[in-house]
Amino acid sequence: MAATDVTSVSEIDELRSQKNIFQKFAELFRKQPLGAVGFAVVIAMIIMAIFANIISPYDPELNDFAAMLVAPGADYWLGTDQFGRDILSRLVYGARTALFVGFAASFVGASCGLVLGVMSAYFGGTFDLIFQRVMDVFMSFPLIIMALAIVSIFGPSTQNVIIAITIPFIPRCARVVRSNALAIREIPYVDAARALGFGHARIILRHMAPNVMAPFLIMLTSFVGQAILTEASLSYLGLGVQEPTPAWGLMLQGGAEEYIESEPWIAIFPGVAISMAVFGFNLFGDSVRDVLDPRLRTQ
Repeated sequence: MAATDVTSVSEIDELRSQKNIFQKFAELFRKQPLGAVGFAVVIAMIIMAIFANIISPYDPELNDFAAMLVAPGADYWLGTDQFGRDILSRLVYGARTALFVGFAASFVGASCGLVLGVMSAYFGGTFDLIFQRVMDVFMSFPLIIMALAIVSIFGPSTQNVIIAITIPFIPRCARVVRSNALAIREIPYVDAARALGFGHARIILRHMAPNVMAPFLIMLTSFVGQAILTEASLSYLGLGVQEPTPAWGLMLQGGAEEYIESEPWIAIFPGVAISMAVFGFNLFGDSVRDVLDPRLRTQ
């Protein structure tokens, strides 16, 4: 009997915790309706990427020359391209490419910027001065221009595209993190950690970096949309992801110019996918900023 009572109590506590979680999500969506829309777009992209082989009706790399330039209909919901490939299938698999490049470039770039920004604030002096001037040089170049230069040097491939997008992200995150870490450096517990004989690496990674996670997460979420747009731009120019890998920029490159008047669906659907992805991540990033930045919180 006692065991039954314990079980029922634990089940009630679990149900209450789940209810509290749902209530928190409902409150968040009520306060941030646009963030909820962005979150829904992000989740939809993730589901498409994970279950692409289940969702897509055809092989995205299959060339069916008997079904070239077929208009949207019952057999091909979004039509086919000039090689007879199903556009819907390529859009679904293209979400996997976009998210892989976007998350990889954003996470690596933001993480490197986090560590370098905290190091710059922690050491200060000459190191900080030289580091900031180097960051100024990197930030003087627009993101797309630097990415074009890097991928032109290393050659077009998925890995090189990630590197080309990652490098411009590092100084942008480092500058934001440094401004927050400068205030944390003056907090007494950092001096206490030095007095206890902790090394520089432990102080930076264990005591300072966790306290600047809010700007880090804000930059991370905002970088994903920029990375997706930059990857699509590089692929459109022929310097990004290469055929036959499904990528939204490549789909635009193949049909945006030659077929925009006669078969517009070839360019419209990839363009809508890119716009929705960037729009969704930007809305989600803005809501994350509003939640994590205490200066922007509404009472």
